[in-house]
Amino acid sequence: MKTLAYAAQSATTPLAPYTLERRQLRPDDVAIDILYCGVCHSDLHTARNDWNNSIYPVVPGHEIIGRVREVGPAVTRFKAGDHVGVGCMVDSCQHCAACEKGHEQYCAEFPTVTYNGVDRLDRSPTYGGYSDHIVVTEKFVLKLPAGMDLASAAPLLCAGITTWSPLRHWKVGKDSQVAVVGLGGLGHMALKLARGLGAKVTLFTRSAGKEADALRLGADEIVLSGDAKQMARVRGRFDLIIDTVPYVHDLNPYLPTLAVGGTLVLVGYLGELAPPVNSSILVLQRKAVAGSLIGGIAETQEMLDFCGAHGISSDIELIRIQDINAAYERMLKSDVKYRFVINMASLKG
Repeated sequence: MKTLAYAAQSATTPLAPYTLERRQLRPDDVAIDILYCGVCHSDLHTARNDWNNSIYPVVPGHEIIGRVREVGPAVTRFKAGDHVGVGCMVDSCQHCAACEKGHEQYCAEFPTVTYNGVDRLDRSPTYGGYSDHIVVTEKFVLKLPAGMDLASAAPLLCAGITTWSPLRHWKVGKDSQVAVVGLGGLGHMALKLARGLGAKVTLFTRSAGKEADALRLGADEIVLSGDAKQMARVRGRFDLIIDTVPYVHDLNPYLPTLAVGGTLVLVGYLGELAPPVNSSILVLQRKAVAGSLIGGIAETQEMLDFCGAHGISSDIELIRIQDINAAYERMLKSDVKYRFVINMASLKG
């Protein structure tokens, strides 16, 4: 099926109109007309081959909101007209230990990612949500709660689940002490979700002037991480720190602020840590540095249902697909509050 899209043809060329072919429906497939697609830093990294694994042409986009157009004969959970979501994965092996536990993001064979991946059955490339429609196996399609704003729901499929999963894994609830490092696409969702779960929430930031926004988003207070007095004031406080910073940075100043047995979890940065983490405080107070990657399908549905019940969505700026290259440049400057979302109706002019 002919599909209009925007694609990067190389690491150095801007995204531009592209036509691709979507597969015909398999029995368990859902065909979705895409209404909105969020813009993630991963989209930019992949388009520009920052991770040295891009398969061109790249059609980014893994925060997809759409309307079901058609379903295969074996589909039971969806029907034409349903509003649905598709996140960072469109398949997994379904039989490894992680998949059997509902943690498809940790599939032993690696999940089939929504774009820049390879279909497990026909070995065709996967293309993402910067397009007018997509075909996805039913197991990896998510139901949207009734009444949820469609455009601002899009970033929940990546930024939302990326921060929800560690909150749930470390059992955050009423009166938990949670800190968030960084106030961007991930950070603003971490504040909202932690507050929604009943936690006491603190924002760590290097920049003064973010207090009003942080409080509006759910923080109880902010701490300037470069201010030794403020950092000393929260020493030993936090059960969980969600670190959303997407580049290499020093973790050591944050570790004293963890409570005994507390954990700092990295959700934004992949790579070697520098400077090295001093293990003394980890050993002497049973603290931990951990990582977390999105969430499984059941957990993502849980997050969407929670957001629907609590009126939680992403703060977005709606753009046209024709403005995607300018949006990438603005992302690099952190010039967005807090997530771009593409109105895919603009793809047709």
